[in-house]
Amino acid sequence: MKQYFENKKILITGHTGFKGSWLSLWMTMLGAKVFGISKSIPTNPSHFKFLKLNLEKDIRLNIFDSKKVLHTISEIKPDYVFHLAAQPLVAISYKDPLETFNTNIIGTANLLESLRKIQNECIAIIVTSDKSYDNLELKRGYHENDKLGGSDPYSGSKGAAELVIQSYVKSFFSDNNIRIGVGRAGNVIGGGDWAKNRIIPDAIKSIKNKEKLIIRSPDSTRPWQHVLEPLSGYISLAIDLKNSNRNNGQAFNFGPSYDKDYTVQNVLTELKKKLLNLEWNVEKTDKFKESTLLKLDCSKAEKFLEWRSTLDFNETIDYTTKWYSEYFKNKKSIKNFSLSQIKNYCELAKKRKLKWINHY
Repeated sequence: MKQYFENKKILITGHTGFKGSWLSLWMTMLGAKVFGISKSIPTNPSHFKFLKLNLEKDIRLNIFDSKKVLHTISEIKPDYVFHLAAQPLVAISYKDPLETFNTNIIGTANLLESLRKIQNECIAIIVTSDKSYDNLELKRGYHENDKLGGSDPYSGSKGAAELVIQSYVKSFFSDNNIRIGVGRAGNVIGGGDWAKNRIIPDAIKSIKNKEKLIIRSPDSTRPWQHVLEPLSGYISLAIDLKNSNRNNGQAFNFGPSYDKDYTVQNVLTELKKKLLNLEWNVEKTDKFKESTLLKLDCSKAEKFLEWRSTLDFNETIDYTTKWYSEYFKNKKSIKNFSLSQIKNYCELAKKRKLKWINHY
């Protein structure tokens, strides 16, 4: 991968967040010149803060501010953009739907409009969500050409962002030096996540505070995957677009390749084997509606990008719990530990002869 990213200008929006901090670390490891745009550092503790990365620029701005976005991107003239900035939580979208729409829809449009105006050769990976699909509880897993939708403000915002992306691709980016890829990832877990209303950080906080974890939907299934899995997918898509325009404007699912579906209860049961003090209670609530079954079909990514997930379910939980265990033992070493997990993940992909890493 180094040949594609070393000394290249990489712009990551949402770089201070969970996925953004891991991607920033991975890109700096590859020798890239990383520029970050984020509204704020969203959590405390913060994986991003502990990493203390040597970025080219660490910029604070709201992706909704079109003038500042245009000015910043015009100055950077990035070779690659990974757009991760978002309001990412369903619960928050019910409390503040307008902020969710502004960030996730207009923010995406602002980025695309800036790329259109500066006309600098660029590969842009726009990250949306598996919740972009109109969730009909399909057991087969959603394909990329399934109907988009969204019954809650967050899901609706991501579905709408996809329409914005496609209109820009067809109107402005179909035959020029700007290539766009769309990544739809499943539920991402892993070390360094401290966001509210997420199963792993809530579980870790409950152990730390010696409290019982309160969960809403123990039987809900999700495409659980370690944070490095979708990031490897986004990187693979960026490399594919650099080499060819055949997948310009295309969306790709990135998720686990498990044959079995895993529920919230399965995740907690596996966590408890490694984090012995974890206890939980189920609280029934009608505060907001959530889907029960959500599953992705990732065969398109395997066919066109030669990408598939590296870790199985138990390994995903193992990577996650080891990170938090290391964090509580020695916070000062957490950057080195995060680096070691990226290296181990890549070595495991090579060992398993996965084409996405050996191909490049």
